[in-house]
Amino acid sequence: MRLFLIPFLLLTLGCAASNDDGPGTPPAPVEEVKYDTTGVLFKSYKGLVMAGYQGWFTAEGDGAGRGWHHYQKNGRFEPGFASIDFWPDVTDYSKTYNTAFKYANGEAAKVYSPYDEESVDLHFKWMKEHDIDGVYMQRFVSEVKGESGKKHFNKVLANALKASKKYGRAISIMYDLSGSVSADMDFIVKDWEELQKLFNLFDNKQNPTYLRHNDRPLVAIWGVGFNDGRKYTIADIQKLVEKIKGPTRKASILLGVPYFWRTLGNDTENSQLLHTVIKSADVIMPWAVGRYNAASYTQVAGTQLPADITWCKTNNIDYAPLVFPGFSWGNLKNDKSLYNQIPRAKGAFLWQQIAGAKMSGAEALYVAMFDEVDEGTAIFKTKKEGETPLNADGKFVGIEADLATDYYLWLTGQGAKWFHGAGGYNASKPERKP
Repeated sequence: MRLFLIPFLLLTLGCAASNDDGPGTPPAPVEEVKYDTTGVLFKSYKGLVMAGYQGWFTAEGDGAGRGWHHYQKNGRFEPGFASIDFWPDVTDYSKTYNTAFKYANGEAAKVYSPYDEESVDLHFKWMKEHDIDGVYMQRFVSEVKGESGKKHFNKVLANALKASKKYGRAISIMYDLSGSVSADMDFIVKDWEELQKLFNLFDNKQNPTYLRHNDRPLVAIWGVGFNDGRKYTIADIQKLVEKIKGPTRKASILLGVPYFWRTLGNDTENSQLLHTVIKSADVIMPWAVGRYNAASYTQVAGTQLPADITWCKTNNIDYAPLVFPGFSWGNLKNDKSLYNQIPRAKGAFLWQQIAGAKMSGAEALYVAMFDEVDEGTAIFKTKKEGETPLNADGKFVGIEADLATDYYLWLTGQGAKWFHGAGGYNASKPERKP
């Protein structure tokens, strides 16, 4: 997820029913598509805690043919040239790849590739072990328009669908519009139709874990209404939503919107059309990454969350607030001052948001992100402070040295249990027993 950060300091194709009976005859009503949900494991997003899954990494020799994609910087992945801030802990992986990076003891540092089925299987195994409900599979429009990008993301999706069924984890497609243009909206509609056929997405036996909401399969569209100079409009999104839903309402829609979507300020385009489009959707997820830190959270989210939830209830829209463990993009932006820009505070910051969302009345959560090591929001296993590879005159940021590498998976899972209805949770971060 390329987030277009605003620093916290600054705060199918549906055809219209024809009217063949003459100008005075109203169009016949169109009956909505009804899906059989027999055997479907996740019939609503409500009560679930799901993460975003980038899945965009590749390694030399993994078969994807994309080199060190999303690991490299300026075509190189070697000391001084990396786009990631956190280094994945690959201890549990059955297939890994040597890199030009080394640890202080001279040992070669290794990474993984989600192009490998066994790596994605491991990730879903971790989700089950830690009670995380599932993931939204990111589908970056700017990448899947190309042949190599589509090949990669289709393979990762195939891996994930298989693993989600194996481990009983929810899964849904999320289109990320970063870098898109108006003309790409038709491509998204076509791609969405292709995925349904290619993977039999809504076959309840083959894919019983594909997420439903409001009795229909849920597809997410991220990047709606931001004021950062995008080359598509809210009107483009409106047409996209109409085409995906169609007159028979063939799908439910989650929209990823700016954090200040309700007031149309700060990171949001000042257009009432955004509210119109939101009202045509089923769920919204405001992008909170970078909009606050631990010190400013109460001031920002303390008023934003309750008012957002009230607006959504009034307009019959479901609401899934976003939480994130911290933020860092020093290597991505070539700026050492951006290492650990929003500190994790041993999970206190993440729990502050989980508790804030739950106590404000939220019924579901979106966690950013499962595997985002580029921007330091990953909750999966990463290396600790003092155990990361050397990086010339830069560095890699590790999770706190006294935490287990799966700590953020565990803490997210504690939040999931709370959202599932378990008692004993409150604003105080839970303590992990040895």
